[in-house]
Amino acid sequence: MRVSAIATALAAAAPVAVLAQNPNALGAKLGFALGTKLADGSCKYTSDYEKDFDAISSQSGSKIVRGYSATDCNFAQQILPAAQNRGFQVILGIWPDEPSSFDADNAAVQQYANQYASAVYAVTVGSETLYRGNFTGPELLQKINTVKSGLPKSIKVGTADSWNKYADGTADALVTGGVDILLINAFAYWQDETVEQATGAKNVYFDDMSQAISHIQKLSGSTTSIELWNGETGWPTTGGTNYGVAQANTAWAAEYYSKSVCGMLAWGVGVFYFEAFDESWKPDSVGDNGDAEDEKHWGAMDANRNLKPGFSLKCNYLDW
Repeated sequence: MRVSAIATALAAAAPVAVLAQNPNALGAKLGFALGTKLADGSCKYTSDYEKDFDAISSQSGSKIVRGYSATDCNFAQQILPAAQNRGFQVILGIWPDEPSSFDADNAAVQQYANQYASAVYAVTVGSETLYRGNFTGPELLQKINTVKSGLPKSIKVGTADSWNKYADGTADALVTGGVDILLINAFAYWQDETVEQATGAKNVYFDDMSQAISHIQKLSGSTTSIELWNGETGWPTTGGTNYGVAQANTAWAAEYYSKSVCGMLAWGVGVFYFEAFDESWKPDSVGDNGDAEDEKHWGAMDANRNLKPGFSLKCNYLDW
């Protein structure tokens, strides 16, 4: 996508007042990754998701979220009635890495997506499964087509994976195989960058996304045949774990959001921010370096749905 074209779109899309207030004024939608559990680790129910949606809508104007497994805490069963009640749409996830999880998630998607079709925006089969090397592109495409065969044509089906697996050709079979939607994950934080490197002159985040989008569109021969989103991006806030020079810092996270997330939306690409709320129930994990890593502090809002200091989730396109 050329900067000149973006500038033209910005000028023509809407009056300044609308651009400054509406996160979707340019046609690119803002969404949030959403967990399935409350702060104490208990599963969310429909009423909890309604409260999540109220907070997300109030703070950002967004009306779309994504999940990762349709059966985790009965995600599809519990969230879709809430989405229908609150005017939201959901990208449901299927975890294909094990046959049992694929079968269970697919069964839930087939049941509830058909029942609440208007509340389902899309279905992703896998989350960085190519990155982990669990499947080849053709193998994943086969699973995507299995899921797609049982859903209404109005529901898009695809996958989510790391930007480099699109850029290096690992996902080419999906691009040429007729998928409807691809989510591209890109985290400058995990590339050991400061927030300035991530958003400034080096602009690692935009470079990553550009490489992936360019390869997909060149291979497909189209800018519109496959719907493309930034499937995940984010930055941990204070209390999280540093990754080299990338600091878990609320001020850095807020800056990253205002420059990278809002900038990508202004560029015309939809973004799912990881994530809406802290997941304080999560245990520490072990990173590639063997050190403990905190995964509790990635939310733009805390576990009680309060916006964190310095964050504004309503993008001001006057900055772009």
